[in-house]
Amino acid sequence: MSKVTYASDKGGYQAHVLIKSAAIYVVLILLTLVCLVPIWILVVNATRLHNDIIGGVSLIPSTHLFDNMKTLRVNGLYNNFFAPLTGMKNSLIIAGCCCALTVFFSGMTAYGLVVYDFKLKGPAFVFILAVMMVPTQVTAVGFMRLLIQLNLLDSYLPLIIPSIAAPAIVFFMRQYMLSSFPLDIIEAARIDGSNEFRTFLTISIPMMKPAFAVQAIFAFIQKWNDYYNQSLVLVSGKKNQLTMPMMVQKVIAIDRNADYGANYTAIFLSIIPVVVIYLILSKFIIGGVAAGGVKE
Repeated sequence: MSKVTYASDKGGYQAHVLIKSAAIYVVLILLTLVCLVPIWILVVNATRLHNDIIGGVSLIPSTHLFDNMKTLRVNGLYNNFFAPLTGMKNSLIIAGCCCALTVFFSGMTAYGLVVYDFKLKGPAFVFILAVMMVPTQVTAVGFMRLLIQLNLLDSYLPLIIPSIAAPAIVFFMRQYMLSSFPLDIIEAARIDGSNEFRTFLTISIPMMKPAFAVQAIFAFIQKWNDYYNQSLVLVSGKKNQLTMPMMVQKVIAIDRNADYGANYTAIFLSIIPVVVIYLILSKFIIGGVAAGGVKE
């Protein structure tokens, strides 16, 4: 009798686990669709003509992508300010430099907060958290006055140099190191005669590749989409200085005689570099997730 009861309980438990797993998968699939459907509609509309778009929603791509790109190139409403190759080049310069500076110096700061013990370690971390909570808009007036005094308007430097200080990324780097960074290796490197900077470059950075990859993606996307600061600094609006977010915003701002197919195509072109960067770095993210699930 007990064996029958045990088998029944085991079967009921397995059915419960199966139902729970199925429910979780259904929810995850729905969330994935909620995220992907708008992007897919954007891609589809980039291949459709203006009249087709205002006629209704479609999930099937058309064949007019190059027609819309031609409209962006020859239509007077767009070609005065929209030059995708120039915009991508400018955005890549800013986002690439910011990404490199942000990840490197944030990793170095997190390394210092985790590896070293000093009296102001706690207050320093609290200060970093406090800076992280201050909105960028609060400091905009002082930032602009400083740029005017230094004659740095219409320059990429004010958009790049502040990336050295990125409190949010320092926080995430520190949390990653606290959870999975073996300090014994640092001690072994010191015993072997390695100096601190060399230890950081040759030992710490390779071990932190997953964290660097994740934060590099976040930093790159944040700077790529940073229309607010770019519009503050690049005030002249010269075509050869405009970034992709500034060009796309000008496209969206067209309210008369706008070509929706061209508009969607402009937005579609602006997200291509971000997708490429993610595909390049995704193997490090997946590797980090897999490594994080292994317990020694």
